[in-house]
Amino acid sequence: MLKIAVLGAGVMATALTFPAVENGNDVRLIGTHLDDEIIDSIQATREHPVLELKVDERVKAYHFADAAEAVEGADVIMSGVNSFGVDWAGEQLAKLAKPGQTILCVTKGMQADEDGTLHILPDVLKKHMGDLANEVHWAAIVGPSIAGELAVHRNTCVVFCGEEQKVLDRLAAAYRTDYYHVWTSTDFIGHEVGACMKNIFAFGGGFAAGMLEKAGQTDARYVMYDYTAALFGEGARELKQMVSFMGGDAEVATGLGGVGDMFVTTMGGRNVRAGTYVGAGVPFSEIRNVKMKGITLEGVAAIGVVGEAIGKMTERGVIAETDFPLVRALYEIVAHNAPLDLPWEKFFGGER
Repeated sequence: MLKIAVLGAGVMATALTFPAVENGNDVRLIGTHLDDEIIDSIQATREHPVLELKVDERVKAYHFADAAEAVEGADVIMSGVNSFGVDWAGEQLAKLAKPGQTILCVTKGMQADEDGTLHILPDVLKKHMGDLANEVHWAAIVGPSIAGELAVHRNTCVVFCGEEQKVLDRLAAAYRTDYYHVWTSTDFIGHEVGACMKNIFAFGGGFAAGMLEKAGQTDARYVMYDYTAALFGEGARELKQMVSFMGGDAEVATGLGGVGDMFVTTMGGRNVRAGTYVGAGVPFSEIRNVKMKGITLEGVAAIGVVGEAIGKMTERGVIAETDFPLVRALYEIVAHNAPLDLPWEKFFGGER
């Protein structure tokens, strides 16, 4: 049995309490300073107001004011805040974590330096933790996992990745159930990069639906599966290229942490909905400021970070101008309000 403290009470972090507590682990769910209403609801009725499911009675729910009590004696601290809060999470872990604990990350994305150098989010957490970062163990969960499906026990396959195999084996044993299937990998960088890149390409998963809507052809017999499949294929190619560029194993792109995760992310959600508006001809500034104002779009945020970084690294000669044509096109849409006009001739290495 492990003592697991989960920082963040969002849908994915909460969903992960289900297999953990069902395996007999001592699980504490800690809301951030933005999660007070969620924790109030769980404490009063066990209902998570966003998941719309009851959290297991054995999961202890804490407000952030009681975080120090919740992490006391924990074997594992899960960082479950979204990518917009990763710097805040790093600052809190610097105060809460103790040597010997394992930090388990579920947040996906990357950050970039001024010159475009990219960093996976566990490295961002490490930066805030100083010397303590070298005294804890690091791991992350990647793969196709929709929070609601996991919480209601749909079969879900994921990869626990990290730096030490013995730590991964211990974590996998703590979470693995007859519906939550866990593989392990020590390619930490490769899987974290893949998890970021799949969010980027999910945005394009909505383009075809929007284009059909704009054309008044939502009930057409022949739709645009060819179009979406081509985007998916180019996305998979660029995901693989970025994994290799960042120092990971290119084979990650062919598995759960690559195309597997990208598939489920393109099936729906907020980023796909934003892409549908783009396909319908709505300028992205209107999507951001009107149609989806106040809605967190982590995939779009990743496009902003990675797209800008690719431009800077191209200027430095680190990346060729022909590399990542789809990411560049998506970046023009979200950063410069460009209309949807994909450079098909540049995809798949360029038309021969």
